[in-house]
Amino acid sequence: MRSTLAITIPVLSLMGMGVAEAADPMLLAETGGFLLGNAHRCGVPIERIERAGKVIHGFIEIAAADPSEAAAADRRFAEIFLTSTLPDPDPQAFASCTVVIQQFERLERHHEQAGSSRGTPTTSP
Repeated sequence: MRSTLAITIPVLSLMGMGVAEAADPMLLAETGGFLLGNAHRCGVPIERIERAGKVIHGFIEIAAADPSEAAAADRRFAEIFLTSTLPDPDPQAFASCTVVIQQFERLERHHEQAGSSRGTPTTSP
């Protein structure tokens, strides 16, 4: 249960970025790095992870007040991503792959729907 909440709450925050509230680029970086790192660990194809990474990077750029803040958030994204991809002997240390893949697919669907609603062509994974 704890691992489910550990990924669900941050991902829901990430999904709510369409709301007209100020976003924290560092939080976006940490949440996105965690999700994508775990998706990589769980065997999601790298092409899909790269595509989602570009979406998250775009969120970070939009939310950042200036280029230095965006760069700091990008560094944090990379740090969390790499940490999340490492296997850990304790199976309770990371979210289950079932939950990770569900949340990753939810991010993909959200992005595809947002692109479709703006008339932007999207490619399916």
